[in-house]
Amino acid sequence: MAKKLYETAKEKETAILVAVPSKTQADEKTQEYLDELAFLTETVGAVTVKKFVQKLEHPDSRTFVGKGKLDEIRAFVKEYNIDMVIFDDDLTPSQVRNLERELEVKIVDRSLLILDIFAQRAKTAQSRTQVEMAQYQYFLPRLTNLWTHLSRQKGGIGMRGPGETEIETDRRVVRDKIALLRDKLDKLDKQNYQQRKARTDLVRVALVGYTNVGKSTLMNLLSKSEVFAENKLFATVDATVRKVVLDNVPFLLSDTVGFIRKLPTRLIESFKSTLDEIREADLLVHVVDISHPSFEEHIEVVNKTLKDIESGDKPVLLVFNKIDQYRTQEADELNDMGEGSGKPTLEELKATYMAKIHAPAIFISAKNNLNIDALREELVRRVAAIHFERYPNAPTSQPVNQYHNDQQNQE
Repeated sequence: MAKKLYETAKEKETAILVAVPSKTQADEKTQEYLDELAFLTETVGAVTVKKFVQKLEHPDSRTFVGKGKLDEIRAFVKEYNIDMVIFDDDLTPSQVRNLERELEVKIVDRSLLILDIFAQRAKTAQSRTQVEMAQYQYFLPRLTNLWTHLSRQKGGIGMRGPGETEIETDRRVVRDKIALLRDKLDKLDKQNYQQRKARTDLVRVALVGYTNVGKSTLMNLLSKSEVFAENKLFATVDATVRKVVLDNVPFLLSDTVGFIRKLPTRLIESFKSTLDEIREADLLVHVVDISHPSFEEHIEVVNKTLKDIESGDKPVLLVFNKIDQYRTQEADELNDMGEGSGKPTLEELKATYMAKIHAPAIFISAKNNLNIDALREELVRRVAAIHFERYPNAPTSQPVNQYHNDQQNQE
């Protein structure tokens, strides 16, 4: 009888995680990446039972991991009756097929795991249609082994959402379905474009950032409306737009899906509603979780993704969130001699990033309402300047122009 490593009131799917880093990657970085994968796994409602790591120059072309590691994983899967194996990379269709044959459980790669989260979170007609189309596009090259996959696993992680009941093995039927969904999306895009066109006399600001950095919490704080905010990755999938008025300066504020490392551009492209809010924004507010040990890497991931979606040259206001947690870390990180960890103070970071970007960088805690006035002040200043330049004669411009002129006189 298979062993059990956990007990829950409600049975959840069990998973083991597999990472295949390069031989030069630091162990700490590998562990951090696996922790993120575990967070993704928790977000879809599964339980991580164990993590496996194998450092290779290149992943095995057949099974991604080497034979010895595959034998080790197989033994663990059988002993503990594991439901699925999740890889921290994308797998080729043949690798999935070989792994399922070898391990006799469901194989989930990074893209499929993220797609499953999107399927859970999508609420609007447009985002649900986008998820369904992305699911079909993902499974199209994998149809040769899909029925074996489905016959063993009825639904569950990787097989939920709008596309879970209609995944056919006929490539022609699937391609036709993708074409129909694309036509449906085109119609929805036109409707959304007309809605956006009707609000062109307001400056548009988009919150962007790595996933789970606190964008939705900040959105709630600035707009004074309730947007779903949760300590889970990809809590926001649908773009949310609110009209905000600060110091008599009106603008549109949108909360968008968070970015993440190893997220293929084709997956991001499936969320056109979010991308349109970013691409058509006049100002991007880049929110960063400064308490995360890899926040600088996260900044690079977001900047690269913005560049990939042709939004890398937009004006950006850099906002470092969760400063309350950063301070706690500083206080805790002392060595045996009572010395600090060498991590820069917030003031040092502020000076560093202001020198890098030649503009103010704002440090806040959205959760604890720290330094929000400074953020509002800088946000209003930026929005008013853009509004004054682009919409000088719009009906909404009188208070904005007055604010802008007052600012100019003070300078």
